[in-house]
Amino acid sequence: MTKKSVSSRKLWKLGATEYNTQYFDFNKDGDLVVKEGNNIYNIRYLADKMGTSLEILFPFIIEERLEDFLDLTTHLSKKVGYKGKFLYHYPMKVNQNKEVVMALVGEGAHLETSSFNDLWLVKRMLEQESFNPNIRILCSGPKTDKYINLIDDLQHKGVKIFPLIEGPNELKFLQHSKYDVGIRLDMPIKAASYWNKPIDRFGFSAKEIIEMGSFKNLKILHYHIGSQIEKLSDVLGPIKYALDVYFKVKEKNPSLDTIDIGGGMPIPYTRNRSYPIEKLMERIFTLVKKESEKRGMPHPNLICEWGRYIVAPAQVTVFKIIDTKKIANKKADAKKWYVIDGSFMNDLLDTWAIGQKWSVIPLNSKHDDKLEDVWLAGSSCDSDDIYTGVNGYVTLPDYDMNKSQDPMYIAVMDTGAYQDPLAAHHCMLSSPLKIIAENGHIVVARKRETPDEVGKNFGW
Repeated sequence: MTKKSVSSRKLWKLGATEYNTQYFDFNKDGDLVVKEGNNIYNIRYLADKMGTSLEILFPFIIEERLEDFLDLTTHLSKKVGYKGKFLYHYPMKVNQNKEVVMALVGEGAHLETSSFNDLWLVKRMLEQESFNPNIRILCSGPKTDKYINLIDDLQHKGVKIFPLIEGPNELKFLQHSKYDVGIRLDMPIKAASYWNKPIDRFGFSAKEIIEMGSFKNLKILHYHIGSQIEKLSDVLGPIKYALDVYFKVKEKNPSLDTIDIGGGMPIPYTRNRSYPIEKLMERIFTLVKKESEKRGMPHPNLICEWGRYIVAPAQVTVFKIIDTKKIANKKADAKKWYVIDGSFMNDLLDTWAIGQKWSVIPLNSKHDDKLEDVWLAGSSCDSDDIYTGVNGYVTLPDYDMNKSQDPMYIAVMDTGAYQDPLAAHHCMLSSPLKIIAENGHIVVARKRETPDEVGKNFGW
């Protein structure tokens, strides 16, 4: 490896487990590549061959991340002496694409649905015998009549489905169900997280749950405090609160044996270090063991739903720079506009909707010695279709279309969570071509849409 490639890896923070970039590197020609064992995928080559905008999903990254996580929890529970079971449930709303869901199920994940349509997908997969019928399904989200009827239908067929009661109407239907159910706790402890709301409409207070008395088959106490939880203490505090509620509710409901801590494990989108998952899981097992034994109670089973943590790093979104323009305003943090052949508002909606920040890197490192602070603009007519970076700018190799004969491509990292389900067609723009790279093969999962195909969505 040349000195230049080593410095480029450091500059763009590639090959680092703490940033989830251990699969990424630059080859001797400076092209960005992804390594799957002895298979190597040249992303620059794929952009040239397939065109852009382009999404590339690497299911093997999903599989390895989940396998490593489950191995870690097994090791730590034994180390701590934790006697309860640990179960991972993938929340399908994060990314419902079949190649994502089946990669996770294949490595032992259970599932969590949030709507009738989510559960309909599970029903379809079960009918196709796509996975083990012993898989466990949690059902969150508002329970419409169709949703409740489908839950009931699958329960009658022997599927292990656990509806999580989140509102009074659901309580009326499910409190005395002959099948196992869970109930959601409206957690009063708040976390430092963008997605955490001061007032949550889901679930019941601890007082309300305790006063409900006995259920016929209550198995799970569930709560959710946010996503991308920034402090380890903000994960542990709610667990301790939930445990106190859990043991009080268990006095009247001996069948209760599981706590679902929901989502929240962060990933380093902006390449800032966060608490390591090893430290967090050991602290969780230790805390729950200590609190249980202090009360002379069995260790409860634990469920987590860390979807973003597992799947986000498995996809990159690639764009081509199709225009550049100087920024004349001296107050701006950037010097140039780089215009991409895609749309942030369409393809990476969280950029616009919630101010999501991303790591953006070039597909070739040949010009890393000359960098420029830029703003990125999408190809829609909307002035909000921009990305201005983590610190008010995005640092990329300086590029002048009039002087360079080579195209410039960029990769937005960690786009595997939420962006596909949220994608839209603002300005009638087409969604990116989507390909899957695994086992040395490239498969087209979604063709680039034609104007006719986009138009059909609007009745044309």
